[in-house]
Amino acid sequence: MTDSPPPEGAAILDRLHAVLIKYVILPNSETIDAAVLWIAATHAQQAWTHAPRLVIKAPEKRCGKSRFLDVVDGTCYRPFMTVNSSTAAICRSITDADPPTILLDEADTVFGGKQAEANEELRGLLNAGHQRGRPMTRWDHQKKELERIPTFAMAALAGIGSMPDTIEDRAVVVKMRRRTRAEKVAPFRSRRDGPALRQLANDLTSWLRPNLTELENAEPVMPLEDRAADTWEPLIAVADLAGGNWPERARHAALALNAAREGDAEYSDRLRLLIDCRAVFASFEAMPSTALLERLKALPEAPWAEFNGSGLTAMKLGVLLKEYEIASENITFEQPTGRVKGFHRAAFVDAWQRYCPAEEDPAPEPYKPYKPYADPQTPSSGNVRLFEPRTAKPYTPPPGQTSP
Repeated sequence: MTDSPPPEGAAILDRLHAVLIKYVILPNSETIDAAVLWIAATHAQQAWTHAPRLVIKAPEKRCGKSRFLDVVDGTCYRPFMTVNSSTAAICRSITDADPPTILLDEADTVFGGKQAEANEELRGLLNAGHQRGRPMTRWDHQKKELERIPTFAMAALAGIGSMPDTIEDRAVVVKMRRRTRAEKVAPFRSRRDGPALRQLANDLTSWLRPNLTELENAEPVMPLEDRAADTWEPLIAVADLAGGNWPERARHAALALNAAREGDAEYSDRLRLLIDCRAVFASFEAMPSTALLERLKALPEAPWAEFNGSGLTAMKLGVLLKEYEIASENITFEQPTGRVKGFHRAAFVDAWQRYCPAEEDPAPEPYKPYKPYADPQTPSSGNVRLFEPRTAKPYTPPPGQTSP
């Protein structure tokens, strides 16, 4: 007795999988499955609320990025390949009814170095186009009216190094590696191999287009939340429609690639500071600003000792934390420190919960040099709240001083 053949959709995805591994070495099976599903999803863009990006990046040249993009170009829906197009040109290529798939090679030359600031408009376009109904608006001088330019389209970007974080946050991220001598792929020639890829693209279109309504109404069970779920939902909806073992493979790929991306995430200066403050404040309730700066600068692999060339200052510390509504206060510490500017741990807790990645509760040595105590001259109902260290023994006043 032989196994029954896979459903039509699963069989087409299997063929696309075989094509990918024929021409490209990808780091693992989850990445291959994600790439297959992303390509397939381009053929049903009319069904999606979100248009996931595909970021193809590598640490060095000759890692197969352009070859991978060649295969994507041959198998995706209405490819629009570009290297250095203007934002206006890309905008004009996107249509509301039947958007193309934008393929941007050499993206590191667009978003890296001195070019990054000059291409902020393109980054804004790619960010806005992740969600349907986010058009660019321009004033038409000839018609004397506002023009709404659609931005919604799936897009793949290939380049050396990371893309802007706002783009990667909306993307399926594929990290390429240079092949070893033992890893072999078939040579790709667009004139020879292109027709077979286009036939596969036609088969994907023929399978998915009659199912647009089903895909549009699909509410797949998602293993992720928030923006990650928005990005992966089209891929998982395609996998559920395909059947076979693709639904399970899709969810496994989503979890694996999202976990890898979170582990490699590059944080803004503000968020990195917030995370490092959590590490520094792990075992006490208050600290002078000077001590906080010293400990931040002493953290291994932290940037604060050389921040802006001269190191993090109290003024810059306040500016970075201000966005989270965290401010220093006058706090009375044990002598000889006395009453100085400092921070309460409680001021950070809400921001840590909202913005920082989860971590297990640390158990470092108690913080000893700066022990807050109740100043008899400071009413307990005043603006300054005073704390005992989280792990310290109760405060014992010096001889001759009455405990408050």
